[in-house]
Amino acid sequence: MATSDVDRPLLDHFDLRSLPDDFYENPYPYYRALREETPVRQMPDGTLLVTRHRDLDRIYRDTTTFSSDKKIEFFPKYGESPLYDHHTTSLVFNDPPLHTRVRRAIVGALAPRALTPLEPQVAAFVGGLIRNIKPESHFDAVADFGSKIPIQIIGNLLCVPEDERDQLRDWSLAILGALEPALTEEQEREGNEAVTEFIAYLETLVARRKRDLKDEEDDILARLIRETGEGGDLLHHELLQNCIFILNAGHETTTNTISSGSLLLSQMPEIIAKLQAEPDLWPVAVEEILRLESPNQLGNRRAVAPFDIDGKTHPEGTLITLGIGAANRDPDVFEDPDTFRFDRGRNPHLAFAGGGHLCAGLTVARIEARVALSMMFEAFPGLVVDGQIVRSRRARFRGFDSLPMKAVRYPSR
Repeated sequence: MATSDVDRPLLDHFDLRSLPDDFYENPYPYYRALREETPVRQMPDGTLLVTRHRDLDRIYRDTTTFSSDKKIEFFPKYGESPLYDHHTTSLVFNDPPLHTRVRRAIVGALAPRALTPLEPQVAAFVGGLIRNIKPESHFDAVADFGSKIPIQIIGNLLCVPEDERDQLRDWSLAILGALEPALTEEQEREGNEAVTEFIAYLETLVARRKRDLKDEEDDILARLIRETGEGGDLLHHELLQNCIFILNAGHETTTNTISSGSLLLSQMPEIIAKLQAEPDLWPVAVEEILRLESPNQLGNRRAVAPFDIDGKTHPEGTLITLGIGAANRDPDVFEDPDTFRFDRGRNPHLAFAGGGHLCAGLTVARIEARVALSMMFEAFPGLVVDGQIVRSRRARFRGFDSLPMKAVRYPSR
């Protein structure tokens, strides 16, 4: 669908809280039209939607003017509730000093040097999943593949026992689903229940780890525990809420990256042929997948001082939605922006946000996506969609409820 195919009345009355049905399938024509016509667009509720790369980059970097703290805007949405407690305590929705304290506690465990043992762990787990997919068989690239990998890896990083991981994905989906611009009663209820159940589970897990913690243990949960309590930087409830955040942030976005990459590459046999011939290009391919199909499509900031943008002054308190999916296809930054290309050189996409809130787990996500996709297409280079794709009806997180595929070992000529 081209920009000209966007229905004019739908574009004129575009509202993130009431999106047209075809937006969930393909939001990019809408983003393109908005970026070309009104790159700083006021929504019906008075918030701003920005869609140009340069504007997002500026907002991410200017933490003095643009705040990540969500207490003011989340209270009317959630009230006094478990969802409010969680989202206003997590790393991503806070400014310093809490953001600094939590990030410092986890960043060492997620640094590239500390993650050297991670790649063989991912490869071993992915290999097991692929061996369970028989050639020419049908499988769901979300349920049978993409969603299983981050649960395993983040579960390892947090030292969650393997027999206690089944419930983590459902909790994660419910909590993240409550971040949508328009919140249904069912999403609110399920989100609050998920936070409550997750906290109860973590109380037990953390108590066990504290009792058995050894000096040489350096995983994320061990680091957070050492930062909690007397002499530490974190309070107990901050520890629990940020364990939830780490799992959620590392789970859903990586699931979506692997699933979107599976679909995207299955439609481009010439790209798969090039990757087979030059496997060193896989990191480049992952960056293009992240750019073209950013798993996190929208972000938010609140202005804590007046600011100028696009020739107009906006007041303190203005709420801003960051169009990540739109900015990642901005032709002012990316030549031929809707095309998968290996020759971009530096790829300044914003799939991992930017500035002081650049995703702390980006190295983990890149390793998981690269290993998962390279091994899948090595085993089944002719991988094809085989059934009805069901997109998740979520604007913030772009992914699938179901992605049926067929494991074709030899691509058709």
